[in-house]
Amino acid sequence: MKYIGAHVSAAGGIELAVERATEIGANAFALFTKNQRQWQAPDLTSKTINAFRHACEKAGFLPEQILPHDSYLINLGHPEAEALEKSRLAFIDEMQRCEQLGLCYLNFHPGSHLKAISEEESLRKVAESINIALDKTQGVTAVIENTAGQGTNLGWQFEHLAAIIAQVEDKSRVGVCYDTCHAFAAGYDMRTPETCAATFAEFERIVGFRYLKGMHINGAKCTFGSRVDRHHSLQEGNLGTAVFEFIMRDTRFDRIPLILETVNPDIWPDEIRWLRQLA
Repeated sequence: MKYIGAHVSAAGGIELAVERATEIGANAFALFTKNQRQWQAPDLTSKTINAFRHACEKAGFLPEQILPHDSYLINLGHPEAEALEKSRLAFIDEMQRCEQLGLCYLNFHPGSHLKAISEEESLRKVAESINIALDKTQGVTAVIENTAGQGTNLGWQFEHLAAIIAQVEDKSRVGVCYDTCHAFAAGYDMRTPETCAATFAEFERIVGFRYLKGMHINGAKCTFGSRVDRHHSLQEGNLGTAVFEFIMRDTRFDRIPLILETVNPDIWPDEIRWLRQLA
C-alpha cells in the first residue's frame, strides 16, 4: 500500500495539518511542528498534543504515515562549537516534540561544512549530533534527507548518507528520506526505467533500502547534475515521469510516507490521484 500526501501547513494549530491532509485526499502528510525559520518556539501544551493525537486517530493516520520536518536553521555539521551546540539543542527539542506528539520520524537536512572543515569531519559531527539526540529521546527515528548539494550542503551523495549511518550507534533509529528532485540535481539519473533501476540499485548497495523511511516526490526545475535545489510539479520540468511510475509500481516503496513538495498546492489533489493511477 502506498502512503501518499504532501507537506501541509500547520498554521493555526498543528491539528489543522491533519484536516488539510484529509482535504487533498492524502493518506500521508508532512508538517513542521514549530516555525521552521525561528530558533525558539513555545512548548507544546497538553491541549495541543491531545488535539493533534485525536485528529490523527479520527482521520486514521498512523505515526508511520507522518513525516515531520525540522527547522531549516539547524546545521548538525556546523564547524563552530557554539553554533553546533545551538543546532544540537534545537534538534533535540524537535525530536522531543515529535515524541510528545506520538510521531515516529523526524526528517532533517544533514548540514553544511561551510568550507571551514572537511566533508569527513562535518559528517562525523552530524553523526555525533544524532547520537546525542537519540540518547535524550525515545521512539523517534532520525531521518536524513538527501540534498541537491547546493553550496556546502552535505548529503548529496549516497556515500554521505552511508557515512553518517555507519557512525550512528543505534541503527534502529536512523533512516533516510529520498528526495527525487534533490537526487536528480545531485547527478542521479532517473529519467528512464533503466536509469531508475540502476540508481536505486546503487542506493541499495551503498545505503540500503532497510533505511528508507520516507520520500519527497518532486519534479525538477533544475537541470541534471546542476546541484541546484529547484522543485517543480510532477508532470513538468526536467526530471520526467519515469521515476514516479517506477516508485508507484515497486513494493519497496510501500508503507512509507511519499510526500509532495511540489510548487503548486492547488493541484496537490490532482497529483495524488495521478500517482495512485500509476500504481
